[in-house]
Amino acid sequence: MYSVVEIKGHQYKLSAGDMIDVEKIDLEEGKTITFDSVLLIGGGSKTIVGAPTVGGAKVTATVVRQARTRKILVLKRKPGAYRRKNGHRQCYTALFITEINDGQGGVTKAEAKKSAAKK
Repeated sequence: MYSVVEIKGHQYKLSAGDMIDVEKIDLEEGKTITFDSVLLIGGGSKTIVGAPTVGGAKVTATVVRQARTRKILVLKRKPGAYRRKNGHRQCYTALFITEINDGQGGVTKAEAKKSAAKK
């Protein structure tokens, strides 16, 4: 079973056992978070489409790490002596999807933690 979930303004297609990177969420490593803005549930016997969300559906995830992406360099240059070099590193949170609940009794859980959640 898979689901489409809205997290911090972005939509993600998730299955139990997936590992995703999202914009920074202020939680410590090892904490559990539940998302209830599920837009679609599919892959089972039938597809459930929310209007705008699926009632009772939830996706549970565990915070694996808080980190920053690699540095992106931005260079500005104009004729003459104007040069500017700037860098940016975006903060992100890595989530491990542990459970998908469709709100109608169907639950999909991730298998026992494998080495998928490497630090």
